[in-house]
Amino acid sequence: MDCAFLGINPILFQESFAGNGNGNGRVSPMARSNSNTRRRLPSNLRYPRRTKLPPDLGINHLLKNTTEPSSQTEFKEAEAEEEEDGEDIAWEADEIEAISSLFQGRIPQKPGKLDRQRPLPLPLPYKLRPLGLPRPKKHVKMAPICDQVYKNPNALVGLAREIRSLGADEDVGLILNKWVPFLRKGSLSMTIRELGHMGLPDRALQTFSWAQKQPHLFPDDRLLASAVEVLARNHELKLPFNLDKFTSLASRGVIEAMARGFIKGGSLHLAWKLIFIAKNSGRKLDTSVYAKLILKLGKNPDKHRLIGTLLDELGKRVDLNLTQQDCTAIMKVCIRLGRFEVVESVYDWFRQSGHDPSVVMYTTLIHSRYSEKKYREALAVVWEMEASNCPFDFPAYRVTVKLFVALNDLPRAVRYFSKLKEAGFSPTYDVYRDLIKMYMVSGRQAKCRDVCKEVEIAGFKLDKETMSQLLQLESEKRLGF
Repeated sequence: MDCAFLGINPILFQESFAGNGNGNGRVSPMARSNSNTRRRLPSNLRYPRRTKLPPDLGINHLLKNTTEPSSQTEFKEAEAEEEEDGEDIAWEADEIEAISSLFQGRIPQKPGKLDRQRPLPLPLPYKLRPLGLPRPKKHVKMAPICDQVYKNPNALVGLAREIRSLGADEDVGLILNKWVPFLRKGSLSMTIRELGHMGLPDRALQTFSWAQKQPHLFPDDRLLASAVEVLARNHELKLPFNLDKFTSLASRGVIEAMARGFIKGGSLHLAWKLIFIAKNSGRKLDTSVYAKLILKLGKNPDKHRLIGTLLDELGKRVDLNLTQQDCTAIMKVCIRLGRFEVVESVYDWFRQSGHDPSVVMYTTLIHSRYSEKKYREALAVVWEMEASNCPFDFPAYRVTVKLFVALNDLPRAVRYFSKLKEAGFSPTYDVYRDLIKMYMVSGRQAKCRDVCKEVEIAGFKLDKETMSQLLQLESEKRLGF
């Protein structure tokens, strides 16, 4: 008993026999022999008792006592095995990594297919939608049909084509009655203008008469202006007896449409009369109407005296509203009349309005200064045209070559003549003739022969004056002059 007790707890044994001198020899070897073993904590410290949990309502407490002894015996057996082993628990590397990953975030996966897709769960019967019930609709926001029709040019032009396809005895109401819900004020004005372009003024008048009976389409000045313009262009408009009263009561758009119709139809005297009656009545028409009338009057030499009055009227207007085509038309007519100061004024106004001139306007200005014999000023326009990277067309090359011929600048004339051919244009006879004259003045007979061959290849024939000058040049060369 003493040996067993001392083997278990040598420290207690040493304390109990400390006063006995005979026991010193026995205690020291035993304490020395147990000094190599690890000191173990008592069971209450090695396995501390945890706090009691509240009773679980789902567990039968009657059966708990029956299972408790077996669990206690298993725990004691595990404790005895740990005491017998007397060694620390060794953790493997992958277990340590798995535990540490719980505090770091994602658990490392084993190598393999990482992007594996799991199969979808099987649908449950009670969650499936019956086939007979309606499904949700995708609502697509679309513009109303009436908005698509009365603003769509293709639909309105197609309406005019349908009217054109009607028989001679059929009325336009057969087609227009189908489109009544989709039409608004101003929509039929395009249809009437298209009927006028088709040469059907009677159908345009029928369409206007039908629209007058529709309360939601008439009165409308746009519809009336389109009908008046079509009828005036086709000489089927009946003028009122009192034109002064008409111009005082009609709107500005209707008067301008009537004037444009007269101008396009060639009734220039009626357009002239209407414009000046409106002027005397205090009605100011758009300046583009003046420009179109000036262009038409400029083609008739007998009407040139009327153009001066219109130009003076335009000069007094402050609210000029001219497009580039209107400005170019006025400039061309003024060149024929010799009103070069008006050309410069129109060009300056156009530049001051913030617009960039086109190649047509540049060419017209060069031609104006060339006709006025201001060659250096015309040359400045050529350099301005080059600096603005404006591409030259054939009239621009033609007037530029004429300008260099007038300046007696042979190298630049030849260079622009070569540019003309490189651009793909075919020179006209006057360009060939001007170039031949320049070569004759400089005494280059070989170049004259080359240009004469090009003229023959192009299908032209030199006039008698140029031929006589060439023969005279050749005779002077033979005589040694």
